[in-house]
Order: sequence, then structure tokens, then C-alpha cells
Amino acid sequence: MSVAYLNGEFQNLEQATVPVLDRGFLFGDGVYEVIPVYAGKPFRFSSHIKRLHKSLSAILMSFELSESEWLRICEELIAQNELDNASIYLQVTRGSYIDRHHDIPALDTPTVFAMISPLPPVKKDWQVADIKSYSVITEEDIRWQRCDIKAITLLANCMLKQKALESGADDTILVRNNEASEATSSNLFIVRDGVIITPPLSEHLLAGVTREFILALASRHEIPFEERAIPEHELELADEVWLTSSTKEIRPVIRVNGVTIGEGVAGPVWCRMYQYYQELKEQLYLGQISDEAAL
Repeated sequence: MSVAYLNGEFQNLEQATVPVLDRGFLFGDGVYEVIPVYAGKPFRFSSHIKRLHKSLSAILMSFELSESEWLRICEELIAQNELDNASIYLQVTRGSYIDRHHDIPALDTPTVFAMISPLPPVKKDWQVADIKSYSVITEEDIRWQRCDIKAITLLANCMLKQKALESGADDTILVRNNEASEATSSNLFIVRDGVIITPPLSEHLLAGVTREFILALASRHEIPFEERAIPEHELELADEVWLTSSTKEIRPVIRVNGVTIGEGVAGPVWCRMYQYYQELKEQLYLGQISDEAAL
């Protein structure tokens, strides 16, 4: 039975409950983070916590736990659940209040929740065939205007993902003003003529920790990259298309709206980047480098 954290206590996940008056339940008033764990250590931990604090500030919550306090919670979850490779979900809502109204309360009484789920073990002998390739569709972005906040209000994302599933695809790339921004829970990259391209940060997409890490990896290995707008039509002209997130890492996309991308298999730039990513994970697993040293 999985152990979770809720408001200062570690308890069985199945027994963890919050009041029905919690603003997260009534309004979706809260934010979250998902942190990968490799070799028992949270990966890119500082970047995730900084983004969590930024999201809290953006929704006008003054509550903050220090990075060391968050780390203590995460390390205890890892230890109690005996997981080496996992993803940790952190969520903070504005908490429970006796009256339901739209006014933001003057005082924060937050609900703080964390749980952990297993990830596949690190494989040093991976093959391209082991990696799931994606098929995607494109749809108009129906989400709100502050997609840079990692908010728990994900109904639009779920609806857009469901459209993909019902069409036989794996995910949906979102389009706003004829420009592709990201997928329902992943950042977007394309490759053209050997250059990695990703949309620039804005209020219309999330500043992904993995996105930042991919650009740092590209810089380290002298692979050219650009941050620029990607017109929707350019997706089908790309040599490669990728989706990235903390749990997906880097996933190759081989079809967009039924059109085959490149040769219809994971491309050479993806293979290089994925290899670099896995090498760093293996170094972490063997204790050869620390999370802070991984770029």
C-alpha cells in the first residue's frame, strides 16, 4: 500500500482525505509539480521547486515551504515506499474555508499533498524499439490565458487529450493563432535540417524543466537550437517532432494528423539526445555525479 504525505503526516494513500470545502475541490484553486526520481534521488529538484514557488506566487498564495523542507518530504516518500525510480506528485491548494465564494481569502490555510508512483528502471542497453513513438493530432487551444502556471485546473487538457485518443492518436498538439505551442502535458520540439526548434516561453505554454534540460544538453553537445514560433503547418514539414516532460523524458512523434514525419521512425537527432539523457541518468544511478552537477 502506497504511503503519501498530507498536511504534515505520512499515511496510506487510500486513507488520505481532504474536506469537501477545500478550494482545490470546489474551484481547482491550486498548483502542482511532478518530479522524477532516479537512483533514489529527485532529479532537477531545485528547478521544480522554483517553478512551484513561481506558480504559487502567480495565484497570489504567500505560502511557501523551503526547498529543504520539500526535499525532506520527498526523501521520506522515497524511503517509505522503497522506490529507486519514481515520479513524485506535489500539490498545494488554497485550503478549506467555511464559506464558498470567489473572493481569495486573506489568510492562506493550504492543503499540502504529495504522493509517489514507480517509473521503469534505468536501462543502459536500451534500443529505439523499446521507446514508444507517438501519433498526434492538432487542435485549437481552448485553455485559459495563463498556461505558464502549473495549475491543477486541467479539464481542457483532458478534453483535448481525449480527442486524440478517440481519433486513434496518443496526444494533441495545441494551436493558438496558427502557432503550435505544446501538447496536453508535454513541451514541443521539432527538428529541421539538424536544428532543434522549440516555441519561446510565454504565458501560453509551461516552462518545462525537461524542456530547459534538453536545451542545456543540446548546448553542451554543440547541437544547434532555436527558440522561435512554430507555425502549425511546419509540424508536417519537420524532419523530427518530439514531446518532452519529466515522466515522458523525450518521446519521438512519427505521425501528425496522419502525416508521416521523416522516415516514420525516431530520427537521428532524437537518438543522440536520448542517448545523452540516458547516460546522465546512468551516471546519477552509479553515483558518479549529483543532481546539481547534471547540467
